[in-house]
Amino acid sequence: MPTKKQPYSLTIAEAASAIASGKLTPSQLVSSCLERIDAVDSRVKAWVLVDRDGALAAARRLEQELAQGKRRGALHGIPLGIKDIFYTAGLPTEAGSSAWAGFIPDYDATSVTRLKEAGAIILGKTHTTEFAYFDPAPTGNPWNTEHTPGGSSSGSGAGVASFMCPAALGSQTMGSVLRPAAYNGIVGFKPQYGRVSVYGVVPVSPTLDHVGILARTVSDASIVFQAIAGHDPKDALSLNEPVPDCLASLEKQSPPRLGLVRAFFYDHADDEMRRHTDEIAARLRRAGAVIEEVTPPPSFANMIDNARIIMAFEAADSHRESFARHGDKYRDGIRKLIEDGQAIASADYQKALNVRRQQCAEMQPLLQESDALLTPGIPGAAPHGLASTGNPVMQAPWTIIGVPSLSLPSGLSRNRLPLSVQLAGPARAETRLLAVARWCEKALGVTLHPPLD
Repeated sequence: MPTKKQPYSLTIAEAASAIASGKLTPSQLVSSCLERIDAVDSRVKAWVLVDRDGALAAARRLEQELAQGKRRGALHGIPLGIKDIFYTAGLPTEAGSSAWAGFIPDYDATSVTRLKEAGAIILGKTHTTEFAYFDPAPTGNPWNTEHTPGGSSSGSGAGVASFMCPAALGSQTMGSVLRPAAYNGIVGFKPQYGRVSVYGVVPVSPTLDHVGILARTVSDASIVFQAIAGHDPKDALSLNEPVPDCLASLEKQSPPRLGLVRAFFYDHADDEMRRHTDEIAARLRRAGAVIEEVTPPPSFANMIDNARIIMAFEAADSHRESFARHGDKYRDGIRKLIEDGQAIASADYQKALNVRRQQCAEMQPLLQESDALLTPGIPGAAPHGLASTGNPVMQAPWTIIGVPSLSLPSGLSRNRLPLSVQLAGPARAETRLLAVARWCEKALGVTLHPPLD
């Protein structure tokens, strides 16, 4: 390769260009990622399974297609990580739980199917908290492995940040894509609720579950999103409408109008994170953005407490059969969630759903006033220790109301851990949000590399 970069360190966009021009082969890229995994994963522990033989075989098949003049698109020959709650045909899907040890599905999640159709290579399965709740995975933060990488998409966040794969799939029921992205210094993107099918993804709460993307750049997140989004008749909750073409307008954003939300978010942020968010807002303003402080409606305050009722009730329902058979193997956090859900009356659950619908309606005017809302991405840098995956409070509101949101790396803390800001957009406005995020990414010019080498 003419570039000095190792193949594993290339972004999707860079690797796609190199593969299209013949300067890099899928096999070379997969082999480089496997060598990187061998070099650093004993410390990070991002992977529960690496499918070496399968990934190399897929790379060879895709090389044959290239030799025949067939290139499927930007993901052709690109190796990706898959959170271990996504069904993968022929590969174990254990959801971080001994209760599901040895389970091998015979079909792929729709998002995995679409990645394969786009030419992506499944490199392996990344660690998740148990059943994508709070019981932690063994993964450490690549910036300091004594600190949490966040969760529940722990391995996906750490694996991408460590340059073991250029992007990975995750899921978010409260903060499980954007929080690990923020703690690890990468981009996390949660599309509109229903935009990406959850068929074949182990559920936590169908009302709140989203498929999301962890990548190193906004452009890469957009490429993966374009491949996996779209209606799925196998998912009754998926949006039956055309997928917006985010890539066409990604680089065309003029200086955006941003609403800075201090209320609620600054209450949950530490001093360093509050100062940092103000500094980022000032930098974006100097770059041309129009930024005004805005205030969410009063219902914002109890949004998370209400959503916990929904999540617990639906988790109990989703796990009814598995918990009845293997409840003794469930860890403390997920067991308590399910038991709490079993104690919730149907009438209280229905009331919580109605409250959520009202909260969603009350937020729409505020979301429409700006190109995007700007908030802290996390309460502070990743906490010390692996017993907790951190607090999802910053991401939860946007997950609960289902609007697209994105975590953007924005600097380092005093103790040299990543900090992040968060952007949220109006309903169904992924195109606008990704373009605004790309503008902010260029304006900030922040590129983070964990000290693993």
